[in-house]
Amino acid sequence: MDFDFYSPIRVLSGKGAVLRHTPLLRAFGGRCLIVTGGSGAVKSGALKDMKAALVSEDIAFDVFSEIGPNPLLSACHKAGALAREAGAQFIVGIGGGSALDAAKAAAVFAANPDFAPTDIYTKERRPALPLVLVGTTAGTGSEVGKVSVLTNDETGRKKSVSGADLYPALTFADPTYTGSMPYAVTVSTALDALSHAMEGYCTPKCGDIPALFGEKAVSLIWQGLLQLLETKENPDDAGRERLYYGSLYAGITLAACGTAFPHPLGYVLTEGFGTAHGTACAVFLPAFLRRALQYTPEKAQRLLAAMGTDADTFCRVVKALTDCPVKLTAQEIDTACRRWDEAVPNNFKQSPGGFTKEDAKALLTELLCS
Repeated sequence: MDFDFYSPIRVLSGKGAVLRHTPLLRAFGGRCLIVTGGSGAVKSGALKDMKAALVSEDIAFDVFSEIGPNPLLSACHKAGALAREAGAQFIVGIGGGSALDAAKAAAVFAANPDFAPTDIYTKERRPALPLVLVGTTAGTGSEVGKVSVLTNDETGRKKSVSGADLYPALTFADPTYTGSMPYAVTVSTALDALSHAMEGYCTPKCGDIPALFGEKAVSLIWQGLLQLLETKENPDDAGRERLYYGSLYAGITLAACGTAFPHPLGYVLTEGFGTAHGTACAVFLPAFLRRALQYTPEKAQRLLAAMGTDADTFCRVVKALTDCPVKLTAQEIDTACRRWDEAVPNNFKQSPGGFTKEDAKALLTELLCS
Protein backbone atom coordinates (compact mmCIF):
# COMPACT_ATOMS: atom_id res chain seq x y z
CA MET A 1 0.00 0.00 0.00
CA ASP A 2 1.17 3.52 -0.78
CA PHE A 3 -0.96 6.09 1.04
CA ASP A 4 1.38 9.10 0.59
CA PHE A 5 -0.58 12.18 -0.46
CA TYR A 6 -0.52 15.97 -0.16
CA SER A 7 -3.05 18.52 -1.40
CA PRO A 8 -3.53 21.69 0.67
CA ILE A 9 -6.41 23.18 -1.34
CA ARG A 10 -9.88 24.11 -0.15
CA VAL A 11 -12.35 23.48 -2.98
CA LEU A 12 -15.93 24.76 -2.87
CA SER A 13 -18.09 23.32 -5.62
CA GLY A 14 -21.47 23.61 -7.27
CA LYS A 15 -23.63 26.20 -8.94
CA GLY A 16 -23.21 29.66 -7.44
CA ALA A 17 -20.20 28.64 -5.35
CA VAL A 18 -18.56 32.08 -5.61
CA LEU A 19 -21.55 34.05 -4.41
CA ARG A 20 -22.45 31.49 -1.73
CA HIS A 21 -19.09 31.78 -0.02
CA THR A 22 -18.06 35.43 -0.34
CA PRO A 23 -17.02 35.88 3.34
CA LEU A 24 -14.09 33.50 2.80
CA LEU A 25 -12.42 36.10 0.60
CA ARG A 26 -11.87 38.41 3.57
CA ALA A 27 -9.13 36.19 4.92
CA PHE A 28 -6.82 37.05 2.03
CA GLY A 29 -6.76 40.83 2.41
CA GLY A 30 -8.42 44.04 1.37
CA ARG A 31 -7.15 44.30 -2.21
CA CYS A 32 -6.49 41.85 -5.04
CA LEU A 33 -5.58 41.63 -8.70
CA ILE A 34 -7.88 39.61 -10.97
CA VAL A 35 -5.93 37.88 -13.78
CA THR A 36 -7.97 36.76 -16.80
CA GLY A 37 -7.83 36.14 -20.52
CA GLY A 38 -9.60 38.14 -23.17
CA SER A 39 -13.15 36.79 -23.09
CA GLY A 40 -13.69 33.51 -21.24
CA ALA A 41 -14.08 35.09 -17.81
CA VAL A 42 -16.65 37.54 -19.17
CA LYS A 43 -18.69 35.13 -21.34
CA SER A 44 -18.89 32.54 -18.59
CA GLY A 45 -20.22 35.00 -16.02
CA ALA A 46 -17.40 34.13 -13.63
CA LEU A 47 -15.83 37.60 -13.72
CA LYS A 48 -19.18 39.24 -12.99
CA ASP A 49 -19.76 36.95 -10.03
CA MET A 50 -16.29 37.47 -8.62
CA LYS A 51 -16.54 41.26 -8.89
CA ALA A 52 -19.88 41.13 -7.07
CA ALA A 53 -18.36 38.93 -4.37
CA LEU A 54 -15.41 41.27 -3.86
CA VAL A 55 -17.64 44.35 -3.72
CA SER A 56 -19.90 42.68 -1.17
CA GLU A 57 -16.90 42.11 1.09
CA ASP A 58 -15.50 45.62 0.52
CA ILE A 59 -12.37 44.24 -1.17
CA ALA A 60 -10.77 46.54 -3.74
CA PHE A 61 -9.56 45.03 -7.00
CA ASP A 62 -7.89 45.69 -10.32
CA VAL A 63 -8.28 43.56 -13.45
CA PHE A 64 -5.48 42.38 -15.75
CA SER A 65 -7.01 40.83 -18.87
CA GLU A 66 -4.02 40.53 -21.22
CA ILE A 67 -3.43 36.78 -20.90
CA GLY A 68 -3.57 34.82 -24.15
CA PRO A 69 -3.34 31.11 -24.91
CA ASN A 70 -0.04 29.56 -23.81
CA PRO A 71 0.67 32.53 -21.51
CA LEU A 72 3.80 34.52 -22.15
CA LEU A 73 6.32 35.17 -19.41
CA SER A 74 6.23 38.87 -20.26
CA ALA A 75 2.47 39.12 -19.68
CA CYS A 76 2.73 37.31 -16.35
CA HIS A 77 5.63 39.55 -15.30
CA LYS A 78 3.56 42.61 -16.21
CA ALA A 79 0.62 41.33 -14.18
CA GLY A 80 2.87 40.71 -11.19
CA ALA A 81 4.25 44.24 -11.39
CA LEU A 82 0.73 45.67 -11.54
CA ALA A 83 -0.30 43.64 -8.49
CA ARG A 84 2.70 44.89 -6.55
CA GLU A 85 2.20 48.53 -7.55
CA ALA A 86 -1.49 48.35 -6.63
CA GLY A 87 -0.74 46.85 -3.24
CA ALA A 88 -2.62 43.61 -3.97
CA GLN A 89 -2.52 41.13 -1.12
CA PHE A 90 -3.76 38.19 -3.17
CA ILE A 91 -4.34 37.13 -6.77
CA VAL A 92 -7.62 35.90 -8.25
CA GLY A 93 -7.28 33.85 -11.42
CA ILE A 94 -10.36 33.35 -13.62
CA GLY A 95 -10.43 31.37 -16.86
CA GLY A 96 -9.03 28.29 -18.50
CA GLY A 97 -5.62 26.81 -17.89
CA SER A 98 -3.75 29.71 -19.47
CA ALA A 99 -5.35 32.31 -17.21
CA LEU A 100 -4.98 30.17 -14.10
CA ASP A 101 -1.35 29.34 -14.85
CA ALA A 102 -0.69 33.02 -15.52
CA ALA A 103 -2.28 33.95 -12.19
CA LYS A 104 0.14 31.61 -10.44
CA ALA A 105 3.12 33.17 -12.19
CA ALA A 106 1.83 36.69 -11.47
CA ALA A 107 1.60 35.75 -7.79
CA VAL A 108 5.28 34.79 -7.89
CA PHE A 109 6.37 37.95 -9.67
CA ALA A 110 4.32 40.12 -7.33
CA ALA A 111 6.14 38.66 -4.33
CA ASN A 112 9.60 38.84 -5.95
CA PRO A 113 10.15 42.37 -7.29
CA ASP A 114 13.76 41.67 -8.29
CA PHE A 115 12.82 38.87 -10.71
CA ALA A 116 13.31 39.20 -14.44
CA PRO A 117 10.81 37.04 -16.35
CA THR A 118 13.05 33.97 -16.78
CA ASP A 119 14.19 34.08 -13.15
CA ILE A 120 10.99 32.28 -12.23
CA TYR A 121 12.65 29.08 -13.51
CA THR A 122 16.05 29.42 -11.90
CA LYS A 123 16.05 31.53 -8.72
CA GLU A 124 14.94 30.71 -5.23
CA ARG A 125 11.86 32.75 -4.48
CA ARG A 126 9.84 34.20 -1.70
CA PRO A 127 6.45 32.47 -1.47
CA ALA A 128 3.90 33.62 -4.02
CA LEU A 129 0.93 35.73 -2.99
CA PRO A 130 -2.13 33.69 -1.98
CA LEU A 131 -4.21 32.44 -4.90
CA VAL A 132 -7.95 32.18 -5.40
CA LEU A 133 -8.87 30.37 -8.62
CA VAL A 134 -12.06 30.01 -10.66
CA GLY A 135 -11.99 27.67 -13.67
CA THR A 136 -14.09 28.23 -16.78
CA THR A 137 -12.97 25.20 -18.84
CA ALA A 138 -13.12 21.47 -18.18
CA GLY A 139 -9.59 20.46 -18.95
CA THR A 140 -6.44 21.63 -17.26
CA GLY A 141 -7.17 20.96 -13.60
CA SER A 142 -4.95 23.94 -12.77
CA GLU A 143 -7.52 24.86 -10.12
CA VAL A 144 -6.26 22.00 -7.95
CA GLY A 145 -2.59 21.89 -8.95
CA LYS A 146 0.81 23.37 -8.20
CA VAL A 147 2.10 23.78 -11.76
CA SER A 148 2.17 26.78 -14.09
CA VAL A 149 3.09 26.21 -17.76
CA LEU A 150 4.52 29.33 -19.37
CA THR A 151 5.87 30.30 -22.78
CA ASN A 152 9.23 31.99 -23.22
CA ASP A 153 8.79 35.11 -25.39
CA GLU A 154 12.19 34.72 -27.02
CA THR A 155 12.26 31.00 -27.79
CA GLY A 156 8.52 30.32 -28.06
CA ARG A 157 9.00 27.20 -25.95
CA LYS A 158 6.77 26.09 -23.10
CA LYS A 159 8.22 25.21 -19.72
CA SER A 160 6.62 24.61 -16.36
CA VAL A 161 7.33 25.98 -12.91
CA SER A 162 5.90 24.39 -9.79
CA GLY A 163 5.95 24.54 -6.03
CA ALA A 164 3.78 24.21 -2.95
CA ASP A 165 3.23 27.98 -2.97
CA LEU A 166 1.46 27.64 -6.33
CA TYR A 167 -1.34 25.54 -4.91
CA PRO A 168 -4.36 27.82 -4.65
CA ALA A 169 -5.54 28.62 -1.15
CA LEU A 170 -9.13 28.51 -2.36
CA THR A 171 -10.79 27.20 -5.51
CA PHE A 172 -14.37 27.83 -6.59
CA ALA A 173 -15.47 24.91 -8.78
CA ASP A 174 -18.70 25.80 -10.59
CA PRO A 175 -19.34 23.66 -13.70
CA THR A 176 -21.87 26.16 -15.06
CA TYR A 177 -19.02 28.49 -16.02
CA THR A 178 -17.91 25.97 -18.67
CA GLY A 179 -21.18 26.44 -20.59
CA SER A 180 -19.76 29.19 -22.79
CA MET A 181 -17.04 27.00 -24.29
CA PRO A 182 -17.33 26.29 -28.04
CA TYR A 183 -17.54 22.64 -29.09
CA ALA A 184 -13.93 22.49 -30.28
CA VAL A 185 -12.66 23.86 -26.97
CA THR A 186 -14.85 21.40 -25.06
CA VAL A 187 -13.28 18.52 -26.98
CA SER A 188 -9.70 19.75 -26.67
CA THR A 189 -9.91 20.50 -22.95
CA ALA A 190 -11.52 17.13 -22.26
CA LEU A 191 -8.68 15.43 -24.14
CA ASP A 192 -6.21 17.41 -22.04
CA ALA A 193 -7.85 16.17 -18.84
CA LEU A 194 -7.82 12.59 -20.15
CA SER A 195 -4.10 12.97 -20.88
CA HIS A 196 -3.43 14.22 -17.36
CA ALA A 197 -5.21 11.29 -15.77
CA MET A 198 -3.69 8.59 -17.98
CA GLU A 199 -0.15 9.94 -18.00
CA GLY A 200 -0.06 10.57 -14.27
CA TYR A 201 -1.64 7.20 -13.50
CA CYS A 202 1.08 5.31 -15.36
CA THR A 203 4.04 7.06 -13.72
CA PRO A 204 6.07 5.45 -10.92
CA LYS A 205 4.89 8.27 -8.62
CA CYS A 206 1.26 7.16 -8.71
CA GLY A 207 0.37 5.68 -5.34
CA ASP A 208 -2.99 4.43 -4.18
CA ILE A 209 -4.61 7.81 -3.53
CA PRO A 210 -3.82 9.58 -6.85
CA ALA A 211 -4.70 6.31 -8.61
CA LEU A 212 -8.22 6.49 -7.17
CA PHE A 213 -8.59 10.01 -8.53
CA GLY A 214 -7.19 8.94 -11.89
CA GLU A 215 -9.64 6.07 -12.27
CA LYS A 216 -12.56 8.31 -11.36
CA ALA A 217 -11.30 10.92 -13.82
CA VAL A 218 -11.05 8.63 -16.85
CA SER A 219 -14.46 7.14 -16.11
CA LEU A 220 -16.16 10.54 -16.19
CA ILE A 221 -14.13 12.03 -19.04
CA TRP A 222 -14.46 8.99 -21.31
CA GLN A 223 -18.25 9.09 -21.00
CA GLY A 224 -18.14 12.74 -21.97
CA LEU A 225 -15.85 12.17 -24.94
CA LEU A 226 -18.08 9.42 -26.32
CA GLN A 227 -21.04 11.80 -26.12
CA LEU A 228 -19.08 14.56 -27.86
CA LEU A 229 -18.05 12.22 -30.67
CA GLU A 230 -21.56 10.89 -31.15
CA THR A 231 -23.51 14.16 -31.07
CA LYS A 232 -20.92 16.60 -32.48
CA GLU A 233 -22.54 19.09 -30.10
CA ASN A 234 -21.79 20.58 -26.72
CA PRO A 235 -23.11 18.52 -23.82
CA ASP A 236 -26.08 19.35 -21.63
CA ASP A 237 -25.65 20.55 -18.04
CA ALA A 238 -25.14 17.02 -16.75
CA GLY A 239 -22.48 16.41 -19.38
CA ARG A 240 -20.73 19.67 -18.54
CA GLU A 241 -20.68 18.70 -14.88
CA ARG A 242 -19.28 15.27 -15.71
CA LEU A 243 -16.43 16.72 -17.76
CA TYR A 244 -15.63 19.49 -15.31
CA TYR A 245 -15.39 17.33 -12.22
CA GLY A 246 -13.53 14.74 -14.28
CA SER A 247 -10.95 17.39 -15.08
CA LEU A 248 -10.54 18.17 -11.37
CA TYR A 249 -10.05 14.51 -10.48
CA ALA A 250 -7.45 14.36 -13.26
CA GLY A 251 -5.85 17.56 -11.98
CA ILE A 252 -5.28 15.98 -8.58
CA THR A 253 -3.59 12.98 -10.21
CA LEU A 254 -1.52 15.39 -12.30
CA ALA A 255 -0.44 17.43 -9.27
CA ALA A 256 0.69 14.30 -7.44
CA CYS A 257 2.33 12.45 -10.32
CA GLY A 258 3.18 14.78 -13.21
CA THR A 259 2.88 13.83 -16.87
CA ALA A 260 4.65 11.48 -19.29
CA PHE A 261 5.83 11.79 -22.89
CA PRO A 262 2.58 12.94 -24.60
CA HIS A 263 2.87 16.37 -22.99
CA PRO A 264 6.40 17.36 -24.15
CA LEU A 265 5.66 15.90 -27.58
CA GLY A 266 2.41 17.85 -27.66
CA TYR A 267 4.35 21.06 -27.06
CA VAL A 268 5.97 20.56 -30.48
CA LEU A 269 2.55 20.82 -32.15
CA THR A 270 1.34 23.66 -29.94
CA GLU A 271 4.40 25.87 -30.27
CA GLY A 272 5.11 25.37 -33.94
CA PHE A 273 1.68 24.88 -35.44
CA GLY A 274 -0.89 26.35 -33.05
CA THR A 275 -2.58 23.02 -32.34
CA ALA A 276 -4.77 23.29 -29.25
CA HIS A 277 -2.89 21.96 -26.24
CA GLY A 278 -5.27 19.14 -25.30
CA THR A 279 -5.55 17.93 -28.87
CA ALA A 280 -1.78 18.09 -29.31
CA CYS A 281 -1.17 15.89 -26.26
CA ALA A 282 -3.93 13.43 -27.16
CA VAL A 283 -2.42 12.80 -30.61
CA PHE A 284 0.13 10.70 -28.72
CA LEU A 285 -2.27 8.94 -26.33
CA PRO A 286 -2.83 5.84 -28.49
CA ALA A 287 0.93 5.29 -28.62
CA PHE A 288 1.11 5.96 -24.90
CA LEU A 289 -1.55 3.33 -24.20
CA ARG A 290 0.28 0.78 -26.34
CA ARG A 291 3.46 1.45 -24.39
CA ALA A 292 1.61 1.24 -21.08
CA LEU A 293 0.11 -2.11 -22.12
CA GLN A 294 3.63 -3.34 -22.84
CA TYR A 295 5.46 -2.06 -19.75
CA THR A 296 2.75 -1.48 -17.11
CA PRO A 297 0.00 -3.84 -18.29
CA GLU A 298 -1.88 -4.02 -14.99
CA LYS A 299 -2.20 -0.23 -14.80
CA ALA A 300 -3.19 0.04 -18.44
CA GLN A 301 -5.88 -2.62 -18.07
CA ARG A 302 -7.26 -0.90 -14.95
CA LEU A 303 -7.54 2.34 -16.90
CA LEU A 304 -9.39 0.62 -19.73
CA ALA A 305 -11.67 -1.11 -17.23
CA ALA A 306 -12.44 2.21 -15.54
CA MET A 307 -13.41 3.63 -18.93
CA GLY A 308 -15.37 0.53 -19.85
CA THR A 309 -13.59 0.16 -23.17
CA ASP A 310 -10.84 -1.78 -24.92
CA ALA A 311 -7.59 -0.65 -26.49
CA ASP A 312 -8.80 -0.74 -30.11
CA THR A 313 -11.91 1.30 -29.33
CA PHE A 314 -9.89 3.75 -27.27
CA CYS A 315 -7.47 4.38 -30.12
CA ARG A 316 -10.25 4.72 -32.68
CA VAL A 317 -12.19 7.27 -30.59
CA VAL A 318 -9.14 9.36 -29.69
CA LYS A 319 -7.95 9.45 -33.30
CA ALA A 320 -11.41 10.55 -34.43
CA LEU A 321 -11.45 13.36 -31.88
CA THR A 322 -7.93 14.62 -32.55
CA ASP A 323 -7.84 14.54 -36.37
CA CYS A 324 -4.54 16.44 -36.38
CA PRO A 325 -3.71 17.78 -39.88
CA VAL A 326 -0.11 18.70 -39.05
CA LYS A 327 2.60 17.05 -41.11
CA LEU A 328 6.31 17.41 -40.42
CA THR A 329 9.29 16.89 -42.68
CA ALA A 330 12.21 14.80 -41.48
CA GLN A 331 14.20 18.02 -41.06
CA GLU A 332 11.46 19.60 -38.94
CA ILE A 333 11.39 16.51 -36.74
CA ASP A 334 15.17 16.68 -36.30
CA THR A 335 14.88 20.35 -35.35
CA ALA A 336 12.08 19.63 -32.88
CA CYS A 337 14.08 16.88 -31.21
CA ARG A 338 17.11 19.10 -30.65
CA ARG A 339 15.33 20.57 -27.67
CA TRP A 340 16.18 17.30 -25.90
CA ASP A 341 19.87 17.22 -26.84
CA GLU A 342 21.11 18.33 -23.43
CA ALA A 343 18.72 16.50 -21.14
CA VAL A 344 15.81 14.08 -21.34
CA PRO A 345 12.86 15.65 -19.50
CA ASN A 346 11.39 14.00 -16.42
CA ASN A 347 8.21 13.41 -18.45
CA PHE A 348 10.24 11.00 -20.60
CA LYS A 349 11.95 9.31 -17.68
CA GLN A 350 8.72 8.48 -15.88
CA SER A 351 6.93 7.18 -18.98
CA PRO A 352 6.19 3.42 -19.06
CA GLY A 353 9.41 1.64 -19.97
CA GLY A 354 11.27 4.93 -20.07
CA PHE A 355 11.36 7.14 -23.16
CA THR A 356 14.31 8.63 -25.01
CA LYS A 357 15.00 11.29 -27.59
CA GLU A 358 15.33 8.49 -30.14
CA ASP A 359 11.91 7.16 -29.12
CA ALA A 360 10.47 10.65 -29.55
CA LYS A 361 11.97 11.01 -33.01
CA ALA A 362 10.66 7.60 -34.05
CA LEU A 363 7.15 8.34 -32.83
CA LEU A 364 7.01 11.80 -34.42
CA THR A 365 8.18 10.22 -37.67
CA GLU A 366 5.61 7.41 -37.47
CA LEU A 367 2.65 9.69 -36.78
CA LEU A 368 3.47 12.98 -38.47
CA CYS A 369 6.19 12.65 -41.12
CA SER A 370 4.97 13.92 -44.49
